[in-house]
Amino acid sequence: MKFVIPKLPFALSLFFSLSLLLVFFFAFPLTSLRRPVSSVAVVDEGIRIRRGYKSYEAYIQHQLNKTQNPKLRKVWTTRDWDRKVRVFSTFFQRLSDVGLLSNGSKALSIGARVGQEVAALRLIGVADSIGLDLVPRPPLVVKGDFHAQPFDAETFDFEFSNVFDHALYPEKFVGEIERTLKPGGVCVIHVSLHGKTDKYSANDLYSVKPLVKLFKRSEVVEVRKIDGFGLDTEVVFRKNKD
Repeated sequence: MKFVIPKLPFALSLFFSLSLLLVFFFAFPLTSLRRPVSSVAVVDEGIRIRRGYKSYEAYIQHQLNKTQNPKLRKVWTTRDWDRKVRVFSTFFQRLSDVGLLSNGSKALSIGARVGQEVAALRLIGVADSIGLDLVPRPPLVVKGDFHAQPFDAETFDFEFSNVFDHALYPEKFVGEIERTLKPGGVCVIHVSLHGKTDKYSANDLYSVKPLVKLFKRSEVVEVRKIDGFGLDTEVVFRKNKD
């Protein structure tokens, strides 16, 4: 005897199909299918987190792959050294000339690699300067994570960074700057708004607006175009005194 599956009326069939679809949607929302384990929400339409990582340790290791690369470190400390110190000193001297930096400032360079920015600060007379990076290089650079700076609150008068694009958590990156910056202190960020970052970047910035929004306790002093080793925009903030 041949078994025949009876055909359901169209309306009833449609009802069962929609029911199954709703069950699947609530059990497995689209975000869970698209989003990796450690994904980060987009801060603003003008900034995009580039990729997810299985863990924060995986992100750190990815960054260390660049920072610890012996070929890159050799380049940074030899043929690149004088050129970068000269260019950075030009940037810092201009800031000093307009009163945003002084020889008495206590300064921090965030993501300083081998310390060219620190050497440039000291070259123009800012003697109390130090760098922060995952890999230390004494006496110019100490070890630390820019998502959780190893410094007390309100330590620095001036902070500089050209590695905002490497921040997996931009809000934490900026939050730590505002925590460790003294009231009235100045922060200078160099960024690219035209996608000229490398494979180690963790975010892409398409506008200054989302960066400005991240600074909850500071005001913008100026925004200007620069030519800074692939980065095209300088944004200067001053932390509020109240």
